[in-house]
Amino acid sequence: MGTNIMTYTLNSGIKGTISLSTKQIQDWIESYRVGSKYVTTVGKEHFGLNPELVADFKVHNEFSEQREHVAAIQPTVASKASEQLSEAYSQYKALIQVECKCGASYIEESAYKRNKWGCKECGDIVFLDSKKGMVDTEKGKAWYLTNRYFVER
Repeated sequence: MGTNIMTYTLNSGIKGTISLSTKQIQDWIESYRVGSKYVTTVGKEHFGLNPELVADFKVHNEFSEQREHVAAIQPTVASKASEQLSEAYSQYKALIQVECKCGASYIEESAYKRNKWGCKECGDIVFLDSKKGMVDTEKGKAWYLTNRYFVER
């Protein structure tokens, strides 16, 4: 089963490239034709594309001049994009200081600020003390979550 390289341009002007099997290309074309969202698996990753947001696309065959060029630049573009994405997400990670009635006290990293969290020691729920706000820890400023006393929610 051969793979084809498909390049697409979103309505926003962003260009993307993906390597799909002949069957996946046929499925994509059908999704594009009827306007249904397209979801597939490429390697170990899930890939989804909304045809309503795609301005145009092109499937490169073995005779296409762009195929070699696209194949050569694809891995570096993908790794750079994924690097930029994880960098962007890490800017928004939140530290949380957990103080549980079971005696556990630790600092955890979260994808975002939370109002409640499960203690990793006992599983009880700890709540954000918004009156206390952020506290200083050895890893930096962290949101304070506890169940050692009543917190207004």
